Parts: sequence; C-alpha cells; structure tokens
Amino acid sequence: MRHRRSNKKLNKPTDQRIALLRSLAYALFANQKIKTTTTRAREVSRYVDRIVALIKRGDLASYRQALALFPHRKVLSKEVKAIAIACESRNGGFTSIVPLAKRKGDNADMSLIQFSS
Repeated sequence: MRHRRSNKKLNKPTDQRIALLRSLAYALFANQKIKTTTTRAREVSRYVDRIVALIKRGDLASYRQALALFPHRKVLSKEVKAIAIACESRNGGFTSIVPLAKRKGDNADMSLIQFSS
C-alpha cells in the first residue's frame, strides 16, 4: 500500500521532476548549499536525506539503490560518503532549510538549503 507516501508534483511531468531533483541534488553535493524556492527545497531535502541514509548503511545493495536515485558515480563515491561519515551519529535530518526573503519578480518564497553540521 502507498498510504502517506505522497510527494509534491512541482507542476512537472514525472521525468522532468526526477531530472529536476537530480540536478538540485547534484548542485547541493557540489556546492554544499543552494538557493531555491521553499517547495523545491523541501522536496530536494527529502531526496538528499534518502540518498545519504542509503550510503550510511554501507552495503552493496544500499549503494546500488542510491546509484539508482542519483546516477553520478564520482560524486556518490566521494562527496556523499564524506557527508555520510560526518553525519554518522545522526539518524536523519542531514539537511537544513533556512527561509530567505521572497523573490522580487514573482514573490515566490525562497530558501537556502544546506547540510547540517
């Protein structure tokens, strides 16, 4: 059953939504923080937390599941493992979302998403 397993659609078809989440996750792993809308930040936070939790397990099956979610081998083996080691004592909540001022053009809620220390 899929009770309470919902995610935001972000007004995009499935393939575009997955591509958006992967690109935002890649930018977050590469730069350690990104500025985006609050809705996208919440969704990418869930996505990144799931990837880091899989890498923290350390077995081959979890690595392959993480690779299916985030198919960048170099980033996955280097950046994500370093973050997983840094957050070894934590069970979840690897990212934090900081609200920012609204965007000037369309008044969208903006947020800064970064890794919690």
